[in-house]
Amino acid sequence: MTQAYRETAKRHPVQQQGLISRALAGLSKLAFWLFAAWLFSVLAEWVGMWLWWPQEGVDHSRRMLEREIGYVHRDFAQSLLAEHPAAYVRLFAEVSYHYLFQVTGLERFGLWLHQPPDPDGYRLQLWLRGLFAHIAEHVIAAVNITQVFALRLGVLTLAMPVFVLFGLVAVVDGLVQRDLRRWGGGRESSFLYHHAKRLVWPSIVLAWVVYLAMPVSVHPNFVILPFAVLSALATAVTASTFKKYL
Repeated sequence: MTQAYRETAKRHPVQQQGLISRALAGLSKLAFWLFAAWLFSVLAEWVGMWLWWPQEGVDHSRRMLEREIGYVHRDFAQSLLAEHPAAYVRLFAEVSYHYLFQVTGLERFGLWLHQPPDPDGYRLQLWLRGLFAHIAEHVIAAVNITQVFALRLGVLTLAMPVFVLFGLVAVVDGLVQRDLRRWGGGRESSFLYHHAKRLVWPSIVLAWVVYLAMPVSVHPNFVILPFAVLSALATAVTASTFKKYL
């Protein structure tokens, strides 16, 4: 008994370390996908300024930000996670702007670069301000898209109860279908189980990546609800084809 207890105690830190390492790996993957979605949205806006909406220029990102704010104020009056959803989502944009641009000093540096070049200044100052004059619209567009990204991130956190609710309904419906199949002598399919199981988490992750990276303004319901339904369908099929005893 003592020897078994010692062996269990020795293995426990290893298991704990494994859980922590898996949690850190999951957070690093989440950070990577969020950064990739942000980078793609900024690059898509820049490409659009060159190819698709050159007449609008930086105004496209400004109007996009205004529409996203309008969606939040008009259609997010209630939420299970926040008493005032619009203020909660707006806080994401304000906090991101504060820490990314004000705390880091990028805002002050951008205002300094935006000033006309001083003929009596040093050459580096002339070169930097001259370069900024050519890319100023792209920098402002990136700032606007970053705020849009933060707003959408807030909307997605408020939308997570939708995935939970759809998932619970799907689990209950899937287990009922499983019992009906077992009592009726229906055939089991491990093929469906394994493939449906693989779709549950990707359908949730894709909702985040697609919505955050979209280069045009779109109502959140047109992105979140289809992926919530897809996740629920995958969950229902997984539960209905689960072969082990409960």
